[in-house]
Amino acid sequence: MFGFEITVGVILIFALALIFSGVKMVPQGYNWTVERFGRYTRTITPGLHLIIPVIDKIGSKENMMEQVLDVPPQEVISSDNAQVTTDAVCFFQILDAAKASYEVNDLYRAMQNLVMTNIRAVLGSMELDAMLSNRDAINSQLLTKVDEATDPWGVKVTRVEIRDISPPQDLVDAMANQMKAEREKRAAVLQAEGEREAAIKVAEGQRQAQILIAEGEKEAAFREAEARERAAEAEAKATQVVSDAISQGNPQALNYFVAQKYVEALGQIASAENEKVVLMPLEAGNVIGSVAGISEMLNSVKK
Repeated sequence: MFGFEITVGVILIFALALIFSGVKMVPQGYNWTVERFGRYTRTITPGLHLIIPVIDKIGSKENMMEQVLDVPPQEVISSDNAQVTTDAVCFFQILDAAKASYEVNDLYRAMQNLVMTNIRAVLGSMELDAMLSNRDAINSQLLTKVDEATDPWGVKVTRVEIRDISPPQDLVDAMANQMKAEREKRAAVLQAEGEREAAIKVAEGQRQAQILIAEGEKEAAFREAEARERAAEAEAKATQVVSDAISQGNPQALNYFVAQKYVEALGQIASAENEKVVLMPLEAGNVIGSVAGISEMLNSVKK
């Protein structure tokens, strides 16, 4: 009896262990595949599940959360034969645990090689300048290509980011020198344009000043000509008066011209710069007499 009880106890313990082996608890964020005699049957989601012991077993445990895949650095040759070193990160999420388990062998290694291959393809078709300046376009192309290739694996690629593109140091130095030369060229061009604009402004100012000076001289000449015209008219009127007086037999009118020229000559003598003393000739009395005669003539004309 004692041996029988032991046997029953062992059978019960084995049965309980067998039953408990069929109880599976899937943690949150994971999906497990179930295989029956080595063949996939179903996928169990987070929670408590029962499977048939011995007959069924867990095939693979897939992480359904978004994951990050580091792509190791690799050397890439651009279309203009520039060698650069680049690395990247890939964000992806498994949407179908069965496909991720059975459609590809070693999903993470396959995705890593896929991303590296597409990086070489995309960057190798670009020149170095475009490679360094079009990071967003490169990421977009990589995302499209990698996501399309991983769709049969039940994987959704959400993002591919190029972390760094590092040219050799000698190429970096050459690019820095080129950029410096380009900036110096732009600075020289801007300085030349500024000097040209300044010269244009100065020339326009001088031109405007010359126009104003010419207009002023023109106005002054016009005023002077007008004054001479009026003086000539006055002279003509005076000459007419004198001529009328002479025609009427007035002898004092003849003294007008003599006195006028005499006075002008005295004025020139007095205004000379090298003359400090002016000597009046004895004929000054005659001039005064002529002036007096002119005054009487004018008075007679007024009457």
